[in-house]
Order: sequence, then C-alpha cells, then structure tokens
Amino acid sequence: MDTVTRVREHFAESIATKQSAVDVISESIAAAGLLLAESLLDDGKILSCGNGGSAGDAQHFSSELLNRFEMERPGLPAMALTTDSSTLTSISNDYAYEEIFSKQVRALGKAQDVLLAISTSGNSENVCRAISAAHERGMKIVALTGRDGGKMAGMYGEGDVEIRVPATRTARIQEVHLLIIHCLCDIIDTTLLGDPG
Repeated sequence: MDTVTRVREHFAESIATKQSAVDVISESIAAAGLLLAESLLDDGKILSCGNGGSAGDAQHFSSELLNRFEMERPGLPAMALTTDSSTLTSISNDYAYEEIFSKQVRALGKAQDVLLAISTSGNSENVCRAISAAHERGMKIVALTGRDGGKMAGMYGEGDVEIRVPATRTARIQEVHLLIIHCLCDIIDTTLLGDPG
C-alpha cells in the first residue's frame, strides 16, 4: 500500500470513529462541560492528568482555560498535574510512579474542584489513584476513556461523568479526546460568558 493511500485510510477511520461516537457521547460531553463550568462558578479549579498523549491532552485543556479558547475572557483556574518535573520525579523516586498524581490531588484539591482524568484504556494506575484521592477530597470526576472503560469504569461516584469513546485503537480514541476537550472548553466559555451567536 502506498503512503498516500495509508494517509487517506487514517483520515477515513478518524472521521468514521467521530461519526460513530457522536450519538453515544454527546450527552455525557454536555453534562461534563456543565459540571466543569459549575465548579469554576463555585470558585473551584480543574486539575487534569494522564500519561503520554493523554498528558499532552491534560496540558492542552489547562492551557485553553488558563489562557483562552476562542473567546476573549480572563484566565480560568486549571492545572495539569503532568508538568512539574521536580514534583513528578521526587514522588516517583521517594514513593512510586503510581502516586505522581494522587499526591498532588491530595495536596491541591478541594471539594469545589474537578479532576479531569484521561486514559485511553481506563487502566492507568496513577490516574486510578488520582480518582481515589479526588474522591477523598470530595471532588467530582470527569473521565475521558475508551475501549471498555477499564478499571476506571468501576470507580465513579455520584455526580461523576465518564466520556467513553466507543473505539479500540489508541490513536482514534486520542483524536476524539481532543475534540471532546474543545467541546468542553466551548461549553465552559458559553456557560460563563454567554453564546456569542
């Protein structure tokens, strides 16, 4: 197969994955966006975490809130727990890699906050522990997952929202996660500032 054909197949599969996901996850995305907006209106903040590409998604989300998405507005309180190399390496060294997010959640989280937990498989142990730590702090969870939801699927409490992409290929799940993040940012902006029309 030539490379142009491979590229076209990637585009076609990505489009098909998004089209098959939209009816399955639209309501969850809307609920999650409103939960995040309510947290911000209640003087809360959004903590986000994930590994690898999901770490990049966590950082992307926090940058859209702290700076701006598509509307001019003051920065909103958000923090990616994936960015402080001194904190990540000290926790990994002194305790365990599985604790890199949960220790930060316990230190920084409060009841008005929301944890945005991202894992394509739903099985990332450090993300699972972050969810447990967030619940200990009285926080709500918005989870972005895929496949069968993994271990995270059994961890949610009342008021938590899981957005599970109905796909099995990691790249396709991540592509939908990025679109979901943009939807969440749009819901937050329009809820806080109104629809610009």
